[in-house]
Amino acid sequence: MYKQSLIEKIVHHLQTELENAVRAAEKAHLAATDDQSVAETQYDTLAIEAGYLAEGQSRRIVEFQNALAAYQQLELTPYSEKTGIALGHLIQLDGDTKREHWFFLGPAAAGYRTQIEGQSITVITPHSPMGQALSGKFIDDDICVVLGKGELKDFIAAVD
Repeated sequence: MYKQSLIEKIVHHLQTELENAVRAAEKAHLAATDDQSVAETQYDTLAIEAGYLAEGQSRRIVEFQNALAAYQQLELTPYSEKTGIALGHLIQLDGDTKREHWFFLGPAAAGYRTQIEGQSITVITPHSPMGQALSGKFIDDDICVVLGKGELKDFIAAVD
C-alpha cells in the first residue's frame, strides 16, 4: 500500500518533534541557570522547577531519538499467512472499511495520525491494547479490545 510514504511522514513528524524538544530543553536549561532564577528566599523554587523541566525535555529528546532509530531500522516485510500481523503491517478492521481507516503497527509514535491518498492511518505500537490484540493475528480473526470503559469487538478485514 503506502508504507514507504507513511514511514517518511512518521520520520518527518518525529524529526520535527525532536527539534521542538531540543529548543524547549535549551530554553529550560537557560532558565534554570539564569541569574534571574537564583532563589531569593527558601520558598523561591523557580530554578528548581526550570531544572526539572530541562530534565523532562532531555528525556523527551532521548525518546524521539530512539523512535527515529527504530523507524530507520524497521524492515517492512509483507504479511504472511504463516506468521500473522507483525511490526510494519497496515491493518484494517471491518468496522473501518467504509471510513477507509487503517492502523499501522509501528515501533513508536503511537497516536500519530495522517492521511495518504484518501486513507486515514493511525499509528499504534505493540504495547498498546490495540497492538496487543492485533499482533500475531490473521485476516478474519476476531478481536476484542478494552478501551477505557468501553469494548471494541470487530474482526480483521485486511492486512498489508
